[in-house]
Amino acid sequence: MKATTRLATARPKSSGSVVARTAAGLALVLALSGCGAADDGRVKLDFFQFKPEAVAQFDQIVADFEAANPTIDVVINNVPDPDTAIRTLLVKDKTPDVLTLNGNGNFGDLAQACVFADLSKLPTAARVNPSVQNILNGLGTCHGSESNGLPFANNASGILYNPEIFARYGVSVPTTWDGLIAAADTFKSQGVNPFFMTLKDAWTIQPSFVNLAGNLMPETFFDDVSSSGWTASGGEFSFDKNGGEAATKLAKLFSYAQPGAEAAGYNDGNAAFGAGESAMYLQGSFAIPAIRAANPDAKIASFPYPTSNDPAKTTLVSGVDVTLAIGKDTKHPLEAQKFVDYLMSPTVLNYYAGAQSSLTPVLDAAPSTDPALAGMQGLFAEGKVIGYFDHHVPPSIPLAPLLQQYILDGKQGEFLTRMDHEFEKVAARTVTKKGD
Repeated sequence: MKATTRLATARPKSSGSVVARTAAGLALVLALSGCGAADDGRVKLDFFQFKPEAVAQFDQIVADFEAANPTIDVVINNVPDPDTAIRTLLVKDKTPDVLTLNGNGNFGDLAQACVFADLSKLPTAARVNPSVQNILNGLGTCHGSESNGLPFANNASGILYNPEIFARYGVSVPTTWDGLIAAADTFKSQGVNPFFMTLKDAWTIQPSFVNLAGNLMPETFFDDVSSSGWTASGGEFSFDKNGGEAATKLAKLFSYAQPGAEAAGYNDGNAAFGAGESAMYLQGSFAIPAIRAANPDAKIASFPYPTSNDPAKTTLVSGVDVTLAIGKDTKHPLEAQKFVDYLMSPTVLNYYAGAQSSLTPVLDAAPSTDPALAGMQGLFAEGKVIGYFDHHVPPSIPLAPLLQQYILDGKQGEFLTRMDHEFEKVAARTVTKKGD
């Protein structure tokens, strides 16, 4: 395939092409027969791509790579359910050559299973922001010592705000918890929604919780509660012992919910905030493209969560939205590495970040030019980041519904006790002791 455009102009995405590619992805999951040479003599790389909203960008990236490397054919495998699809491929011993995956707990589990190559010695690995690589490696690695993924794009979980509304009412960007509450009270007293809450979709409570819990609970919390045989009464840490401040502040934030918040979903929130119906929005950078899709003229700026009254302690919660990995047993390691090197090149990283409103996790990255990210760019560049608290919560624990129930009924003690109980059940099934 020859490229007809360059990265500066993405290939348009039609609904038909997305459906066709999704169908092709399903077919690949079911029938992929492994790595090999393309029918025309080119080396074929199977590329597992998990982000449906980035199909157009990866189409363009691959087209340009193939134009510059005519002996390599990159076959994009876009899948509708990546967690299920990758596990299906692994069970069939058909690990793709190159993969994009979300840098979450699922990636950590797969990395610990040693199905991905160690990328720590790649020259491009030295360019990665160490703080971001530590977040990814902290989820799990092969033998506890490798780097089985490279961060390609990061999101930032801060607070979005409308700068015009702030200016209209003379409110400064808060840098402390008390300042955040004072700003909310000012807007409320003026008849302005401080926040637009979307309680219909339970997961939308999590961004606030992960900021509060991640910054206010002990750094080694999960080392303890995830260990074999842990109990709330016998463990050093627990939600009941250490989660009270985070839970109290979460309830305070959601006490500002607008009337009808229980019936409002994420899409409603994106549209409402984009239309100026609230001063702030408790979602991170991942919501920016959707807000702009609802209103291209939306006024968006951002700031990190001020979870305490000491601005020096403020850190940015950031996740590796896109992680690059190479199958450990790929038959074409040199070509796979060449493709990963290309993906990590400044031109590609900057192109993708601009298209997806993401932060670029390499030391030599150009600062984001997106004004909506400017308020979070500084902490990210300084490496003052922590990962997502919920990425360490096993999927068997229904965190989102439990948070939703707590916000609706206000029963803090029951919420914290239930979280401890859920972790006790996981610990009872855990046979590997901490430190093994």
